[in-house]
Amino acid sequence: MALGSAIGTGLFYGSSAAIQAAGPAVLFAYMIGGAAVFIVMRAMGEMAVKHPVSGSFAHYASRYLGRFAGFVTGWTFTFEMAIVAIADVTAFGIYMGFWFPQVPQWIWVSVVVLLIAAINLMQVKVFGETEFWLAVIKVSAIIAMIAGGALLIIFGFSAPGAQTATGWDTLMASGTLFPNGFTGLLVSFAVVMFAFGGIETIGITAGEADDPSRSVPAAINTVPWRILLFYVASLAVVMMLFDWRQIDGSASPFVQIFDALGLPAAAHVLNAVVITAAVSAINADTFGAGRMLFAMAQAGHAPKSFGRVSRTGVPWMTVVVMAVVLLVGVVLNALLPEALFMIIASVATFATVWVWIMILASYLGMRRSERGLGASVKGSAYAVPGGTAAVWATLGFMALVVVLLALSPETRIALYAGAGWLVLLALCYRFVDRGAAEKKFAEAS
Repeated sequence: MALGSAIGTGLFYGSSAAIQAAGPAVLFAYMIGGAAVFIVMRAMGEMAVKHPVSGSFAHYASRYLGRFAGFVTGWTFTFEMAIVAIADVTAFGIYMGFWFPQVPQWIWVSVVVLLIAAINLMQVKVFGETEFWLAVIKVSAIIAMIAGGALLIIFGFSAPGAQTATGWDTLMASGTLFPNGFTGLLVSFAVVMFAFGGIETIGITAGEADDPSRSVPAAINTVPWRILLFYVASLAVVMMLFDWRQIDGSASPFVQIFDALGLPAAAHVLNAVVITAAVSAINADTFGAGRMLFAMAQAGHAPKSFGRVSRTGVPWMTVVVMAVVLLVGVVLNALLPEALFMIIASVATFATVWVWIMILASYLGMRRSERGLGASVKGSAYAVPGGTAAVWATLGFMALVVVLLALSPETRIALYAGAGWLVLLALCYRFVDRGAAEKKFAEAS
């Protein structure tokens, strides 16, 4: 599930904006961001092994930081999944434009929304099988692309009219790894961290896994090599094959590059793959948001209707809500087909990073609670590497990413939207908490 959400639009389309911002230095951005995400995942994993529950990190925030923190975390994750899903359906429309440039983007978005709603209303087994095969296709394609690209580099294949041979010379076409300076590297983090968004969905599955003490650590421990393979290796190959300065965001950089290399068959195959990846990501986003809303309803932080399940065990009301949200994406694609993706991606980055900050803060709260009970981190079977020091350092990095959103006019809107969202949640919580308190008083009477 985490692969489905985290390996999708952020890599296959959003990476073009990151490459434009940082050039070859974007590889360092993915490695730094990936290291920070790994610490977040290990912190969540340690909590999930000790307390495997549905809606995990919202539950941990409530338990260690208070009910308001749990309320904000759960709803912000749902908001994150909704925004990321809108970005994914937007990218889907752009991908289809590679084959059908005359068809309006919003039509394709409408089609994929209906498809995702249908898949998510099926029984969980069908949904899981669908997601499994979609993930297999995109992971296999990335590996094949890296292998094929490496062969092209080794044998010196180059694009028609290219000034440099494939390989290091193409990667260094601008003469440096940092063509836009250190600032370019910093600016790229806004998109880089968006690419990793959704990987925390692993925690959502803990409550439904047969053996979370085994499956959750096994999934999280693969995060470093996934990042190196799927993000760093694939983008390194891409930028060694084609001058990165010509990547313009009109299509997936993977598709654009193989099309420019005079390999239209490869470009069409990759376009089919990135479409599959987008569907997989939207599917996983819908699952994550639905399961979180279900857990929130059980905790009294969301309407009870979100806790209703169909005869096949699917929380159908949450699927309906996500479908409605994605239909908003249809309208936005009709109104803002050109500028929508970067706006949505930056807002999603804010929501994603905020959820990660709450996960790290919850972990620190758990460690503080355990120390009060005399527990030792050495006694944990699955502890965070570097302990609380690594967690504090990662918190500092996440705070930096939020500040970096203010550097670019394109991403600055995320701070306004994020601040407005948190204020809205604070106002809503007053009514939710008051209603819960009145209910308890009535029951006691």
